[in-house]
Amino acid sequence: MPDRFSEIKKQLIQMRDELMKEVSDSYETCREMGQDGVPDIGDMSSIAYNRDVLFNLSETQQQRIRDIEAALNRIAEGEYGICMECGEEISPRRMEVRPFSRYCIECKTDIEKNGA
Repeated sequence: MPDRFSEIKKQLIQMRDELMKEVSDSYETCREMGQDGVPDIGDMSSIAYNRDVLFNLSETQQQRIRDIEAALNRIAEGEYGICMECGEEISPRRMEVRPFSRYCIECKTDIEKNGA
């Protein structure tokens, strides 16, 4: 692995560890909801809503963890910073802002427009 990616790798690992802790904390909060007595209908509705929010948040966080893992794999394979669609280098500014980016701005825009 080139030295130029060692800091990025550290950053990605730190991001992954923080997200994993957030997912774990969200899961624990969700598990504890409704465990503090007999809830009335309003409490049950609120608990269900909060569980849904936490579940969706966790799904988003889990996807981000998968994205980070994929970026770490691309570093190991020497493909980090290369667009998976067109094969061109992803701009350093984009990689700085989103170090787990898979696509350059142009390809990402095309993918989002076409729903691919």
